[in-house]
Amino acid sequence: MIISILLKQHVGVACEPIVMEKQIVKKGELIAKPTGLGANIHSSVSGIVQKIENDVIVIDAFDEQPEEYEKIKASDDYLELIKEAGVVGAGGAGFPTHTKLNTNLEGGYVLANLAECEPLLNHNTQMSTINPDYIVKGVKYIMEITNASKGYIAIKPIYKLAIDALIKACEKESNIEVKLLPNMYPAGDERVIVREILGITLKPGQLPLEANAIVSNAETLKNIVLAIEERKPVISKDITVCGRVKNAKGGKTFFDVPIGTPAGYLIDKCGGYIKPYGELVMGGPFTGNHCTEQSPISKTSGGILVSMPLPKEVRKIGVIACECGANEDRLEEIAKQMGTEVVASKKCKRMIEVNGRYRCEKPGVCPGQAETVLYLKKQGAEAIIAGTCEG
Repeated sequence: MIISILLKQHVGVACEPIVMEKQIVKKGELIAKPTGLGANIHSSVSGIVQKIENDVIVIDAFDEQPEEYEKIKASDDYLELIKEAGVVGAGGAGFPTHTKLNTNLEGGYVLANLAECEPLLNHNTQMSTINPDYIVKGVKYIMEITNASKGYIAIKPIYKLAIDALIKACEKESNIEVKLLPNMYPAGDERVIVREILGITLKPGQLPLEANAIVSNAETLKNIVLAIEERKPVISKDITVCGRVKNAKGGKTFFDVPIGTPAGYLIDKCGGYIKPYGELVMGGPFTGNHCTEQSPISKTSGGILVSMPLPKEVRKIGVIACECGANEDRLEEIAKQMGTEVVASKKCKRMIEVNGRYRCEKPGVCPGQAETVLYLKKQGAEAIIAGTCEG
């Protein structure tokens, strides 16, 4: 199988390759290093480097893959192990974890994000049900690194099996407890978690650090534990495949998929498409992006969604965008696939500009869009595509 490992799977700049074409690499071997803000990248397979382009290292994987992997160098420094392993925010943000955790939260909080924010995705809660110790240990390691005094595991009440497993795993932990989030979108937004768990409302652009807290995604916690306890680099990803795919009713979870695996491989593993089908999306239905069968899994991929066939619209379309969901470019891309004309676009009225970027003023609390809809109708829109939250 051909594995395509992106050189930018994180916030920051693309990594610099340290391997050459035709070179044999081992599973877990370091193949690219950051030149600024970023995270190490390791080979997810043993194989031969086929080519190196501007944004990707392509590896022809050997048919027989070893169970073992090249371990990162030993250290007594947890942050150093996390850095060497190339851990980033696995929930989609991709911020280098060693940088995020390099802070002092004395008297503060570690919030484990188990919201499974996007509809249809289920790999985080399934992993937490099977291996709740990853979550509890991960929280404890972050608390030790940052001097935080309290840990909360934030999860929606609908995930009963995961909640039971996590409560049991926390029985002997006096300073870690499970807390319930509202069953809404986007419950996994950092500001929503801080608001709902700590009762602190952060302004747009403010980070959880302003509330003396750090928020960490479930799979990020798993990767922290593996880096510290097993010296394992981040070479795999948990993925949910869902939508118009055979044998994936309700979403099919694949654990420890080698990073760089093409999306089409996992669709085939489910039995292929249910026809007719529409667009392929990497991520979830709200914030995912268009992809192809060749698009590779990265450290931040969450799901592969195969949509229903997109309706062919002859009506003119208006667009409402918000940080909670899809932005204008993504919504206009969907409209283009539908073969329609976008006559006007408008941001949700809760969106405000902060440092050149538009942010939602209060994620998950939609103000209603009647005024915006009337504006778009006046511009000639006959139908609306919206990327807002509960509204």
